Amino acid sequence: MFDGNVAHEHDLSLEQMKKMSPEEYVLVDVRDQTAYNHGFIPGAINIEKEALLDGEPSLPRDRKIILYCLKGIISEEAAEHLAKQGYEAYNLRGGYGEWLLRAMEKEDTGKERLEEIEKSIRKKFHKELFSRFARAVNEYELVKENDRVAVCISGGKDSMLMAKLFQELRRHNKFPFELVFLVMDPGYNETNRQVIENNAKLLDIPITVFETQIFDAVYDVQKSPCYLCARMRRGYLYSKAKELGCNKIALGHHYDDVIETILMGMMYGAQIQTMMPKLHSTNFEGMELIRPMYLIREDDIKGWRDYNDLHFIQCACRFTDTCTTCRTDGSTGSKRMEIKDLIRQLKKVNPYIESNIFKSVENVNLNTIIAYKENGNVHHFLDGYDLNT
Repeated sequence: MFDGNVAHEHDLSLEQMKKMSPEEYVLVDVRDQTAYNHGFIPGAINIEKEALLDGEPSLPRDRKIILYCLKGIISEEAAEHLAKQGYEAYNLRGGYGEWLLRAMEKEDTGKERLEEIEKSIRKKFHKELFSRFARAVNEYELVKENDRVAVCISGGKDSMLMAKLFQELRRHNKFPFELVFLVMDPGYNETNRQVIENNAKLLDIPITVFETQIFDAVYDVQKSPCYLCARMRRGYLYSKAKELGCNKIALGHHYDDVIETILMGMMYGAQIQTMMPKLHSTNFEGMELIRPMYLIREDDIKGWRDYNDLHFIQCACRFTDTCTTCRTDGSTGSKRMEIKDLIRQLKKVNPYIESNIFKSVENVNLNTIIAYKENGNVHHFLDGYDLNT
């Protein structure tokens, strides 16, 4: 057993782990794959908690097994489970959240680092990021003269990059528009709030933070809490943006979100629809939602993040350690992962599968559709079938 003041039998602190040689242990991230892909402790492998509890893990018995989640809550159960199976297993107290905050305390937040990050957008990732951002803005007419855009920042990689791309766009654009970098705190835990504020400072994003109690409101909701939470967050963002004189809110959904939404609609919703690049609000007159990251690939966002050694929160949800990952559209991370895996498998057979899915909703032939909806009205192919004879 390790020295030090530990809260539970299988707990291990970051200080204790740092004193060990990397050859002494295997570090395991037990969060879902979506969370792991958003950021992990260097050297960690990903084995989800359910996989550890349901089966015999292929882990070495001659090395210590150190497990972590976001805050060291669900990983504690996994550590106890492995210990009962004869492993020397430990739970990393404080989890990824504590490691992340300590890493951010040590990182360089000076002017030179900021300049390098911004330079990477203009140079190394110009084609993949800024060019596609500008193309979406122009192609879908997302930003117009004298717009005041509320850039909605959740704290993740997508919305933080969107904020930087908007700053870059304003440097180049030929007409004036204003930006408000809006952060809604729906009841973040302390770690998430601190990470958002630290990254905003590092990236020179002048955020405006306002607080709500959405997480408290949906805490006891049994049916579709993620969907309700997403709708409430969207409503609060519209309301605050309008209060601040904005006529648009910008969300950080990207190309991969779009194609996943198309397939999810078909497979789970029995409908053909897409995530639109812009929408007029039906509840807030004069407000519009825009998605300027529409043409940007998620792997390129990750590439920019990792190239600059940046760390962002994965999910704003207070309950990340006790429920499946949720998305801003109310879907669960597990369903998204199913669709991601499906697309990945299909791409092995057809390398154009992603662009084909994306373009499919641009090439709809109404003559070959059984029925479709327009402005709430259903049109069936039989309605005018005999008129064409």
